[in-house]
Amino acid sequence: MSPDPAGLAGYPDHPARMGFFTDTSVCIGCKACEVACKEWNAVPEDGLSLSGMSYDNTVGLGASTWRHVAFIEQPVSAVDGGAEGVRWLMASDVCKHCTEAACLDVCPTGALFRTEFGTVVVQDDVCNGCGYCVPACPFGVIARREEDGQAHKCTLCYDRLGAGMEPACAKACPTDSIQFGPLDELRERARLRVQDLHAAGQDQARLYLNDPDDGIGGAGAFFLLLDEPEVYGLPPAPVVTTRDLPGMWRHVALAAAGLAATAVALGLGRRK
Repeated sequence: MSPDPAGLAGYPDHPARMGFFTDTSVCIGCKACEVACKEWNAVPEDGLSLSGMSYDNTVGLGASTWRHVAFIEQPVSAVDGGAEGVRWLMASDVCKHCTEAACLDVCPTGALFRTEFGTVVVQDDVCNGCGYCVPACPFGVIARREEDGQAHKCTLCYDRLGAGMEPACAKACPTDSIQFGPLDELRERARLRVQDLHAAGQDQARLYLNDPDDGIGGAGAFFLLLDEPEVYGLPPAPVVTTRDLPGMWRHVALAAAGLAATAVALGLGRRK
């Protein structure tokens, strides 16, 4: 069973935790997910110029790129020692909707909130543009948009979920590379998919962010990869950046108490 972030956030009676399973082994790089995300969420375009990164014009996730399709070219000889050639790895990246979400921890206005589906959403009308959430994200997902100064990221189509619909990116994906549903069901489906790939000789197939005991408490969006996470530009062992905050604040409190005691002692000494 996955953790219950919605329950911890104060939803006593809530739907199953929903999320994404992105199977990169069947991604064809069509970018239908990017287009569908922009159209449904009215996300502005982020440029059509060549980036120098193969066919990847959007480069990475950001305030105006909530789904990003990466294109990774690998020499075949570097993969299996065979004849010269190129292997393409394609992967559609998205906000991970972490169980332990540092962006939530640092937001001073409550603009970021946990939904009843266990996802993490930014409220545009509450965000004050402070930007604390930007460095807090261990994946570099969230960013501020220059036009309004506010933070933006994937909402997992919160409005569509409330209407019983699947997110726009999953709806548009022609190969079912992006799969949406209850997170526990997706994890079991992903486990079986990895078994099938291993049986077919794809020994490098592995799941990323599917473990509830990892450094972010498990993710609401996890991936099947065909190589190391670093190859896809993903951190190999992400950790919630606010994990040490309680201990740090305790040290600050102790230090402040020590300074106060010293000041009192000095004041008493001067009176004598």
